[in-house]
Amino acid sequence: MLDSRSTRYRTETVLMGSSLSAPLRLALIGMSGTGKTFWIKKLAAQGWPTVLCDDQIERRLAPQLAAGRHAGTKGVAEWMGWPDSASYVEREALYLAEEIHVLDAVLGELEREPKKPLVLDTTGSVIYTGNNLLLRLRRRMTLVHLAASAKEQQLLIERYLNDPKPVLWRGAFQPKKGEAPRETVARCYPTLMAARRQSYEALAHCTLQVAALRDGSLDAAALLEMIQSKTGSQT
Repeated sequence: MLDSRSTRYRTETVLMGSSLSAPLRLALIGMSGTGKTFWIKKLAAQGWPTVLCDDQIERRLAPQLAAGRHAGTKGVAEWMGWPDSASYVEREALYLAEEIHVLDAVLGELEREPKKPLVLDTTGSVIYTGNNLLLRLRRRMTLVHLAASAKEQQLLIERYLNDPKPVLWRGAFQPKKGEAPRETVARCYPTLMAARRQSYEALAHCTLQVAALRDGSLDAAALLEMIQSKTGSQT
């Protein structure tokens, strides 16, 4: 495993050209709560092979989670703790190290099997995995950013405050004197989202607005058609 205590990762993204083509290799990127997993599961129901990075990371963290009797995505968030907790920085680094391992393994398999199709549910923190992995990811897959509107971003903040998910703050949590942690989150989370949005957009081959995907009549085929129209290539 990577040494999470001493390794530092660059967060810049890499701009490259690519297109959606056979075999289908699709990765959804964006903030937690934008619907990535929802659409991945719809595609899985249509028979496409899928990988959910959250699940893979949780499996790799199983010994640490079991020690505190944590399980599931909520358990990972509980294990990681609030960003002002004493253990947060160390656990944030460990989570990122495991995420890097998972993404490297996924890409290694795609590189060994050029005809293998895959639909990938990334985490919101995929942009922190380093330039080398992001370059490989963008070469091997079509990346689609699911972008939330300003109104939807406010809902994401409220959701995090009431039902926290694992979030890598990467230094964006900056409390002010006399400020309660929840107040700091409410103030700093928009800054985190704005910075991430820039990185997602730079990394993605196309962006879909979350609001446009709320139509209950849309299915997996419709999603692929929308991506095709954005990238100008065939699925």
